[in-house]
Amino acid sequence: MPATPARVERQTEPAPKVRSYQHQHALPSYLNPEHLGPWGIYLKQVDRVTPYLGHLAKWVETLKHPKRALIVDIPIELDDGTVAHFEGYRVQHNLSRGPGKGGVRFHQDVTLSEVMALSAWMSVKNAAVNVPYGGAKGGIRIDPRQYSQNELEKVARRYTSEIGLIIGPTKDIPAPDVNTNEKVMAWMMDTYSMNVGATATGVVTGKPIELGGSLGRREATGRGVFTVGVEAAKLIGLPIEGARVAVQGFGNVGGIAGKLFAEAGAIVVAVQDHTGTVYSDSGLDVPALLEHVRESGGVGGFKQADSMAAQEFWGVNCDILIPAALEGQINKDNAHQIKAKMVIEGANGPTTPTADDILNDKGVLVLPDVIANAGGVTVSYFEWVQDFSSFFWTEDEINQRLVKIMKDAFNSVWHVAQQHKVTLRTATFIVACTRILQARELRGLYP
Repeated sequence: MPATPARVERQTEPAPKVRSYQHQHALPSYLNPEHLGPWGIYLKQVDRVTPYLGHLAKWVETLKHPKRALIVDIPIELDDGTVAHFEGYRVQHNLSRGPGKGGVRFHQDVTLSEVMALSAWMSVKNAAVNVPYGGAKGGIRIDPRQYSQNELEKVARRYTSEIGLIIGPTKDIPAPDVNTNEKVMAWMMDTYSMNVGATATGVVTGKPIELGGSLGRREATGRGVFTVGVEAAKLIGLPIEGARVAVQGFGNVGGIAGKLFAEAGAIVVAVQDHTGTVYSDSGLDVPALLEHVRESGGVGGFKQADSMAAQEFWGVNCDILIPAALEGQINKDNAHQIKAKMVIEGANGPTTPTADDILNDKGVLVLPDVIANAGGVTVSYFEWVQDFSSFFWTEDEINQRLVKIMKDAFNSVWHVAQQHKVTLRTATFIVACTRILQARELRGLYP
């Protein structure tokens, strides 16, 4: 497929002729119309894709209303004997194509709007790579740095019991997300199993290998970011060897992606996380930086690099920028600074719609989260399949299957982008929303 310019004329994405929400279906009463948060970003993305859905646009309101949103209270006894209460959520956005699938995050700033948006992006992501899942997401309003492992285990177990009504191997399958990991998934799997009276390994993914986890799952999201990045680089004529890379967030996603790009000959020049920003014009020693992160919990204080002011990170001279932290990081205030030729979204929702337009006008190719970071859920799907069959694949088999699915999905999205002359984000939404709404139409409305 020939290389094409990254810039897309914005007028080729016509404004949808949609009546105001008040004249269709009112926004949920539990959201503030003046401050919709991440859910508002998602609604704008759906509006952009609506003109390309043809007769399926009849069903588009389905995408704007989560199927189910559960808010739970999580009381636990702290180590000092006092009782604390935490607010937890589990949102199932759409289950037309299969059971819900999506992570659980522990973060002090989690909101219902955020979890709703993340669940919707999971619907799009699962459909984009064509795995048989709907979208779901969970979160607990807690700063895990302030609590002991014993307290976090109590939170995870009580949360699992509270949402146990709606999760299950054929209903909704949680996974790790921000500040959760294999250990948390083990606690959740065990709690659910105790409640149903039988070991249910398939209720969560991202588990330890010893409990039915899959080889390659931990690295899968970062590997997917790398895979689509390499495919896109070929199409725009950007050599990976010698390419300058900047990464925000250096955990399982950003760290693995940075490592794979470095191994492919790219030069990782800047890395930022919540502990600081480090920079080296000649390239960072990625293995040494990863070891530093493992020992200290962040990139701050890495002695083999220069420190940099947080805001300067966005203006770093680089070819590839990988935001792999939290949503809303690239916005109207910093998008103009970005010098990269390509942005690969390792995080969920890291770029606001306004920033998207700024980057498009600058000719920056954005590989959206809903395709770029779908490697994690793809290997979660592999784990779920392996748990059901009790037959496990080798890591090479998993990586080969992952790379094939990611390449095929990306090339399909690229083709749609060229066909309609739209951005890759809108193209991904066209592919995914078409699949979701086709399933909705075929199933019809019950009752």
